[in-house]
Amino acid sequence: MTTPQFDAEGLFGDDYLYFFAGHLEERSDAETDLIWRLLGLEPGMEVLDLACGHGRIANRLAGRGCRVTGLDSTELFLDHARRDAAERGVRVEYVRGDMRELPWRDRFDAIVNWFTAFGYFDDPGNQRVLAQAAAALRPGGRIALEMNNYLRLLRDYLPAVVVERDGDLVIDQHHLDPLAGRSLSTRTYLRGGRSRRVLYSVRMFGFPELRDWLRAAGFTEVAGYGEDGQPLAAESRRMIAVGRM
Repeated sequence: MTTPQFDAEGLFGDDYLYFFAGHLEERSDAETDLIWRLLGLEPGMEVLDLACGHGRIANRLAGRGCRVTGLDSTELFLDHARRDAAERGVRVEYVRGDMRELPWRDRFDAIVNWFTAFGYFDDPGNQRVLAQAAAALRPGGRIALEMNNYLRLLRDYLPAVVVERDGDLVIDQHHLDPLAGRSLSTRTYLRGGRSRRVLYSVRMFGFPELRDWLRAAGFTEVAGYGEDGQPLAAESRRMIAVGRM
């Protein structure tokens, strides 16, 4: 199988923030509540937001008293996150980097990887992300990975999804590759009379496979939840895997 295409630079930029940032902000407080509970967070804990995007979760966790580091590969998102942190009066260490090459060892009490921010690479690359996360955690540390629930996705899978804002459009055309376990997508941004196309693909996981990957990376306990924080069910729209070292 060829290396999956994921144009992170083309996908995660100003157009992404324009279409999606406002909608994501509306749900961020509730998601932070859920993360706090599932990871058993307390003020003073060291937390890594892995693939932190524009800082919507990291800055809220810092506001609750955690010592937060955010890592992302997109400088535009990190700049946005830093500005938001300054406006909120919180301190977060924002670092540009690759999830597959983390510079920390035995540092964090918890790691957050939220909103389908896992599965961008080929299988060895994705497994390396989990191994690097495990190495960055202290003994007893926890990770929460949030993504689509594959069972529900198969039922509701749409060949195209359109998002509109003020007459501008973003169109996602999807194709599911069952042999690779990946959703292959073409995203077209139509904004301000301009058109731009981006290709990307994301690995899909059923819970047993992701649980086994986490165990192989060194996590001894792995639990599955839906977006409501209840045990994962076939009808859950989202899947959250929580692993403990």
